Amino acid sequence: MARPLRITFPGAFYHVTSRGNERKAVFKSKRDREKFLEYLETATQRYDARIHAYCMMDTHYHLLLETPSGNLPQIMRHINGAYTTYFNVKRDRSGHLFQGRYKAILVDIDEYAKELSRYIHLNPVRAKIVETPEEYDWSSYKYYIGRQRAAKWLYCDFIHSYFGKRVSTAQKGYQKFVNAIAHQEYDSPLDEVVSSTLLGSADFIANIKDNYLSAKKQDKELPALKGLAKKTSIQDIFEKVELVFAKDKVLARNIKMYLCQRHSGKKLKEIGLHFGIGESGVSQVCRRAAQKIEKDKKLKKKIVKLEKQINLSRMKT
Repeated sequence: MARPLRITFPGAFYHVTSRGNERKAVFKSKRDREKFLEYLETATQRYDARIHAYCMMDTHYHLLLETPSGNLPQIMRHINGAYTTYFNVKRDRSGHLFQGRYKAILVDIDEYAKELSRYIHLNPVRAKIVETPEEYDWSSYKYYIGRQRAAKWLYCDFIHSYFGKRVSTAQKGYQKFVNAIAHQEYDSPLDEVVSSTLLGSADFIANIKDNYLSAKKQDKELPALKGLAKKTSIQDIFEKVELVFAKDKVLARNIKMYLCQRHSGKKLKEIGLHFGIGESGVSQVCRRAAQKIEKDKKLKKKIVKLEKQINLSRMKT
């Protein structure tokens, strides 16, 4: 059976989900939900978990979870294990409650904190359980907008910090941010997950691969690791760049070199052969391109989108 790839380190953020066996309900009563919240609280007390957002649906739950001590498996054994024991004893049953292993996506929090918290809090609206997220009792949203005082174990400050220094300002700003898409179709941030494991910018993914995955051996039971090891072909990069920069051939040429250097896994000399220049020439072009991207916000936005497409297409091949 394939195992999920777990990347753990102090300070890591995750979007965690766990679903009931055979899609059956894991929360059947108010007491069930209250008990689950108790286990979230004890996870913060005993295992240094930091809960940034949560939502309990009937058949599954979502968490935005930080691990200051880098101990995700220990935290999740406590949450799922303790709750399963409670659920089974209460209903005189035995066996698994949750379907397989929990899913934990390592998140580039600087890029995706706001989007993921909004995605989590809008779950009941997408499921058409309620009209507005504040109507739903079993998520952290009401605390984020100041409808109720948050428990000490729920950490709202980090995401609030994106919306203002004063708590009241942040609460209003966050509510406006969520309501902006509450009743319209929108792209889930989870559509951009790479190899079922990572959600972040190209730099974030490269950093994780270099620092946490480079020493791992290929394992048949870890298909995600094989996916992350893949490189993108130069031809694929060319095609994607040409779709975006068709009107500016000089810029397209420079961006091709820049993205090939970052994503193809080829040496500069080999990249240069496609452009009729040497490796020092490729190096200079890439350096100038990086500087231009950093200064030009519109260009940077296009590059970020391109790199997401490159990462996603690589995982599908």
